[in-house]
Amino acid sequence: MTPTAPVPGRPPTGTAIPGAGQSDVCAGSRISVRDFPGDPGRRGPRVVTSRRADRRGHGPRGPILPPEVPRWRSRSAEFDAAALEAFAEIDQHWHSRLVHLDLAVDMVPRMRLRPGETWPEEVVADGDVPLARLVPAGVDRSGQPTRARLVLFRKPLSRRAPDSDDLRDLIYSVLVELVSQHLELSPDEVEAGPDEN
Repeated sequence: MTPTAPVPGRPPTGTAIPGAGQSDVCAGSRISVRDFPGDPGRRGPRVVTSRRADRRGHGPRGPILPPEVPRWRSRSAEFDAAALEAFAEIDQHWHSRLVHLDLAVDMVPRMRLRPGETWPEEVVADGDVPLARLVPAGVDRSGQPTRARLVLFRKPLSRRAPDSDDLRDLIYSVLVELVSQHLELSPDEVEAGPDEN
């Protein structure tokens, strides 16, 4: 018998394993060395085919919904698409002044309002619940400069909109307010676009 290419996890064929088949090698202990179990005709690890797995009901399942159905996208993906669509409408008018502004989405706000305080100007809120925030450009903890960014809070905004059209309109109005603060303009001026004289 000639040695073949080694297979990971198996001893090479044609070579003897020290003590194989001898139970007296480890006399006086409970350990015994036996021949390697396996199929001598198989060359490599066992492969489970999809047909074999499907036959037993453990195979991969297909998508629950086809991609053409609106529910195929997750709620977060739908929110991201609505946010990008709303921001694109503002960006087409003010692109040259919004190049250094990032748009981010956070699931929930990580800030709290203390009793007796009000939200600062850069936070758009519905009562005590912040919906979005303008984070001005600055320097991070490691001393690196950061860009200004608009942060939308997905959960509070989604709960205030019964359907996708209302959600897009709500995101648009919140973004208009934040962009107006960033550009130091009124919300009406932001919606109207720059004056072209």
